[in-house]
Amino acid sequence: MNTPINDILEKMPWITLDEMENIHLMDRVDSKFVAPLSLLPQLLEEMLPYFKVQITNGKRIAPYCTQYLDTPELDMFVMHQNGKLNRQKIRIRSYIDSHISFLEIKNKNNKGRTKKIRVPIDQSHVQTVNELENDKLFLENNSLFDTERLEPVLENNFNRITLVNNRETERITIDMDLSFLNYKTGKTKLMDNLVILELKQDGWQRSDLRDILNKLRIKPQSFSKYCMGTVLTNPNLKYNRFKRKWTLINKITQ
Repeated sequence: MNTPINDILEKMPWITLDEMENIHLMDRVDSKFVAPLSLLPQLLEEMLPYFKVQITNGKRIAPYCTQYLDTPELDMFVMHQNGKLNRQKIRIRSYIDSHISFLEIKNKNNKGRTKKIRVPIDQSHVQTVNELENDKLFLENNSLFDTERLEPVLENNFNRITLVNNRETERITIDMDLSFLNYKTGKTKLMDNLVILELKQDGWQRSDLRDILNKLRIKPQSFSKYCMGTVLTNPNLKYNRFKRKWTLINKITQ
């Protein structure tokens, strides 16, 4: 693990996972930013006076795994590629250190709000949707898609830092060491020089993080792990909407 990053996080006040329960912001406005990993130590130094870091099992950096479900035609990817504003993603999100997994549905509406609903499950991975057994009802009641046609298509692993500002009005996630595995093509992709920051707020308001990012000249940049991972591991897909974004990300990381 990156020693300079750990050293800075050790100096930051901390908050427990239980204390973060009231700051999950499941119905929220998200803003994403992309930066090179080399800039992260400076960013964290700037954040020290204003933020607390979440600590889980004594650790300030936590490994995550996500398994995405989609239809055989990748309808959820296509919705994003075609610019549909009301869209949905379905995934199994696993917190590796805590041995906890959730089946999650993320809905994004045309007003820019993200609403996430989820149920705890025993599995971190499935080979077919039928393995979800009783939890299939959750999908049937909330998914825009035919549950029987859903299947695992992509796996994503990363390490995450979670922070909350001292005023507890915004939550920040910082994801790094991203890797992808495409179940359809068997291809993998590592993005270990990139950092994805996500600002979660109840609504549009002043942000401690935005003030720091403006100072460091880091601009908002949408980034879908599912869509980008799919593009990078499946060369047969149409992905015109993401070509400019990928060029920009390459420029940032170089």
